[in-house]
Amino acid sequence: MESLTSGTMAGSGSFRCQQCGYVLTLAGADTLCDCPGCGGSNFSRASLFSATRFSRTPSAPEPEERAAWLSEARELPDEPGEYLAFDEGSRVKLVPLTREWTRVGRSLAADVRFDDPTVSRRHALIVRQADGVRVLDDRSLNGVFVNGERVEWSVLKDGDEILVGRYRLYFLSVPAVAASADEHLQQIG
Repeated sequence: MESLTSGTMAGSGSFRCQQCGYVLTLAGADTLCDCPGCGGSNFSRASLFSATRFSRTPSAPEPEERAAWLSEARELPDEPGEYLAFDEGSRVKLVPLTREWTRVGRSLAADVRFDDPTVSRRHALIVRQADGVRVLDDRSLNGVFVNGERVEWSVLKDGDEILVGRYRLYFLSVPAVAASADEHLQQIG
C-alpha cells in the first residue's frame, strides 16, 4: 500500500481520498496524483463491496439546509426553463435541460457525469416532453430514487430530489418572470 501514498504507479482500479472521499479511477500505467477535490495525497483502494456500497442512501440534509440550498440554486439561472442542480465541490452546478433527453451516469458519453463507483455507466435519463419532465432508471445497479423512493420512472416537479449513487440532484423549474404593470402599459401605449 505504500505505493498508493508515495505517488508511484498504482495500477488499475478506483482509489478513494481518505480526506474528502473523492474517487479517482486509474488505468494500468497511470500514476496516483494529488486529490483534485482537496489536494490530499492519502488514498486507499475503493471497493465496490465496502459497507458504504450497500447503504441505501447517503445521509439526507436537514430540511432547513435543503431549503436554503434550493433557494440559492434558484437564484442562479438567467433564463426560465428546467434545470438539474447539484453540488460540485463547494459550488452549485446547474445543467439546463434543453434537449429531449439528458444522460446521467459514469460513462464518458453522459451529459451529467459522475466518476464514482456508486454510479452506473448508464444510470438515469432525464426526458423532456410536452406533458412534463421525467426521470427514468437506465438499468442502473443501485437504482434511482426520487424524494427517497426507488423508481423505475417518475414525473418530476419543481424541487424534487433525485438520488443517483451517492449524488443528490434537484430538479428546478424556473418560470418566466411576469412583466411589471409599467412595462405592460409601455408595450400597449
